[in-house]
Amino acid sequence: MMSELTSVMKETSENNTDSSPNDFGTIEESPEETILSQQTSINLVPFIGQRFVSQDAAYEFYCSFAKQCGFSIRRHRTRGKDGVGRGITRRDFTCHRGGYPQIKPSDDGKLQRNRKSSRCGCQAFMRIVKRADFDAPEWRITGFSNIHNHELSKSNDVQLLPAYCTMSADDKSRICMYAKAGMSVRQMLRLMELEKGVKLGCLPFTEIDVRNLLQSFRRVDRDNDAIDLLKMCKDKKDRDPNFKYNFQLDANNRLECLAWSYASSIRAYEAFGDAAVFDTTHRLEAYDMILGIWVGVDNHGMNCFFGCVLLRDENVQSFSWALKTFLGFMNGKAPGTILTDQNMWLKEAVADQMPRTKQAFCIWHIVAKFSDWFSALLGPRYDKWKAYFYQLYHLHSEEDFEEGWREMVRMYGLNGNKHINSLYMLRMFWALPYLRSYFFAGMTSTIQSEAVSAYIQRILCAQTNLDNLVEQVAAIVELKDEAGGNQKLQQKIRKVTLKTGSPIESHAASVLTPYAFTKLQEELVLAPQYASLMLDENYFIVRHHTQMEGGCKVLWIPQDEFISCSCHQFEFSGILCRHILRVLSNNNCFHIPDRYLPLRWCGAKSSVRTSREYSGKVQLLQSMVSSLISESVESEVCLDVACDQIGAAISRIKEVSGHPHETDEIGYNSPPESSILPEVEESDSIVHGFAVGNPHESIAAGKMKERRTRDGVDLYSKRRRCSVPCCGQLGHDTAECPMMQGDDLNGDGLGFL
Repeated sequence: MMSELTSVMKETSENNTDSSPNDFGTIEESPEETILSQQTSINLVPFIGQRFVSQDAAYEFYCSFAKQCGFSIRRHRTRGKDGVGRGITRRDFTCHRGGYPQIKPSDDGKLQRNRKSSRCGCQAFMRIVKRADFDAPEWRITGFSNIHNHELSKSNDVQLLPAYCTMSADDKSRICMYAKAGMSVRQMLRLMELEKGVKLGCLPFTEIDVRNLLQSFRRVDRDNDAIDLLKMCKDKKDRDPNFKYNFQLDANNRLECLAWSYASSIRAYEAFGDAAVFDTTHRLEAYDMILGIWVGVDNHGMNCFFGCVLLRDENVQSFSWALKTFLGFMNGKAPGTILTDQNMWLKEAVADQMPRTKQAFCIWHIVAKFSDWFSALLGPRYDKWKAYFYQLYHLHSEEDFEEGWREMVRMYGLNGNKHINSLYMLRMFWALPYLRSYFFAGMTSTIQSEAVSAYIQRILCAQTNLDNLVEQVAAIVELKDEAGGNQKLQQKIRKVTLKTGSPIESHAASVLTPYAFTKLQEELVLAPQYASLMLDENYFIVRHHTQMEGGCKVLWIPQDEFISCSCHQFEFSGILCRHILRVLSNNNCFHIPDRYLPLRWCGAKSSVRTSREYSGKVQLLQSMVSSLISESVESEVCLDVACDQIGAAISRIKEVSGHPHETDEIGYNSPPESSILPEVEESDSIVHGFAVGNPHESIAAGKMKERRTRDGVDLYSKRRRCSVPCCGQLGHDTAECPMMQGDDLNGDGLGFL
C-alpha cells in the first residue's frame, strides 16, 4: 500500500479525439502515459495529452505559463453548453491578442468610433477536451501552439496586463477593513505589499483599482437598501404564501440577519434534503455582510437551491440563528450530512443546532489554501506533495491513512507545521476514510464540487444591489431549474445502452434515474475484473484479479436480502459498489434488493416499484385496459360510457394520491420491470438497451394524412390494428394506443418498444 502511495499514478486508458472543421491545425495525438495535473505548475510547458481534473485547473496552469512568457490569456470558443446534454466538452484558451476587433453599428445606425484595440490575430492557443472515463471525467490538452506575432511583455510589465490586474475576495475584504480603520490608499497598498512579500509596485492591482473599489462601496445606501429588501420580501410573501423569510434587527434597527427560501426550494429539500452544502465563504463587500447559500443535489445529479442567508456578524450566535431559521423553513427536518467550509464558529453552531447531523469540511475550500500554505515551503516538491495528499484523501482504510500521513510528514519534513497539525487534528471532518460511512450524495467529488461552485457563482453574479437581491436570486434559480428540466428531458429521450446484458443491469435501468444508473453501470462493468473468494457461508473477500492479498470484505445474507461491503460505497453514495455486485452475480442473484435502491436515486416518489406483487397488478391492469378497449369500440354509446367512467376513475386516483395538480418536477417515474421489453440491436455483438422516451411521439410531428369521416366516425381508424404487445386491438395504431400514452406506464420515457 505504501509503495503505491509514494509513486505517481499513471493511466493508459485513452479515448479518440473528436475534431471539427474549425479546429486549429495541430497534432491531435496523446502519449500512452500522461501525468494528471491537479494544480498549477509554473515549471512545466503545456504538452499534448496533459491532463487536468477540471477546466479551472487547466486555465490556472495555462495562465501561469502565459504570465511567465509575457502574455495573458482569455477563454475563447467552446463546444457544447453548460447544463445542456453532456455540457461543455471542449474549451479553447487563446492569447489575449488573438482575433481581430469587430466594429458594430450603434442603435441609431452610426458606426462606433474606432477605438484602439490590442488584438492583432495572434494564433497562440491551448485546447482541452473532456474525456469521460470510468473513474472520473477529466480534461486533456489536444492542441497547443506558442507562436506569437507580437512582442511579449517584460516580467516587470506583465502584471499590468488586464487579466492579471485582479483583486481576490480576500484582498477586497482587507481593503474594506483598512478603509474602516481610516487608512489612506497608499498606506493600504504598502501594507499589503509587506504582507504578501512582494516588491514595491508588484501587487496584482493598482492604486486606481483600489480607489474604484472604494468608490463602489460609497455608492450604495446600506440602510435604505436593507429597508427596500425587507419590503420586497413582504411583497413576495403576499404574492406567494409559500415563500418563507425571517429577519432580525440590532439595537439600532439595522438589518442584522435575513434568511429566505422559495416554495420550489422547500419542495426540493423535502425530497433531496438528506445531504446539503452550506457555503458561507462569500461576502457582499459593499454591505459588509456574509452571504450563506444552501445547495443540494437532486436524483438527476443536478444542483438544487435550498435557501439563502445574509449575516452581519461572523460568530456562533449568527450562524446558530441561520441554522435554526433554516430548520424552521424546512419544518424541523435537518439534513443527514452537511458540507461547510473550515469555520470553527460554524462548526460549533452546527453541533449545537443539528446534533444528529454529520458535518464535514468541503475539501475544495481546504485545497484552495494549499498554495499559500505550502507552495513557498516545499518549493519544487509542492506538486508531488499535493499528488501524495490526494492519494491519502481517497484511501478507504483509516489505518492506511494514518500510516500514510506519518510517512508524508516524515518524507517532506513537515513536523511542527501548524497547518499540517491542524489538518490532522480535524481529519475526521475532511478525510474520506473517516466519512465513507455517511451519505453525501456524491457532493465530495471534484466534478460535483465544480458544479456546486459554478451554481453559487451564478447566484453571486445576481447580487448587484441589496434591495432587489431576493428577486434576482429567484430569477437565477428559476432559470437554472428550467435548464435542469431541459436536461432531464434529454435524459429521458436518450437511449440507455445495457453494456453487460446482466439482469441486474436491466433491473437497475428500469428503476434508477439515468444519472444514478450510469454510476451503477460503471461499477457493474468493472465487477468482472474482481475475484470473489468465499470465507464461509456469508463472508466473501473480493479483490482485483491482479492482487494476491488484501481486498474488501463483503457480508451477504440471502434470506434477509442483506449485503454490505467494507468499502462503504453504498453508505457514502447510495450506489452499490463493484464488490457487492460481483458477489450478487456469483451467487445467482438477478435483481437488486429493494433496500439498496434508495428512493432519492429512483424515478418514483412512492414506494419501490420492483416487487412481484406490484408487477402482477400492473399486468392485470394492462389486461383490463385491453378488454375495456375491445368492448368499448363496439358502439359510440359504449365508448361514451367508458370515457365517462375512466375520467371519474382518474379523478379519484388523483384525490387518493394527494397531488391532483402536481407535475413530476423532481421525480422520475419509472415503470415496473414487467412492463419494459428490452430491444436488441443487430450488430456484430448483441447490445441490449431500453428505448428512453416514447418513440411514437415523433410520428405526431410528421405530416399525417387527412382522415375521412362518415357520420362523425373515423373510417381510417376502423382499418387499423394496434401492434403494441398485450393490445392488438382494432381502431387505432401504436401512435394512439392508450397503453402507450398512460402517464403511470410511460411517464419516465421507458417505453414498451
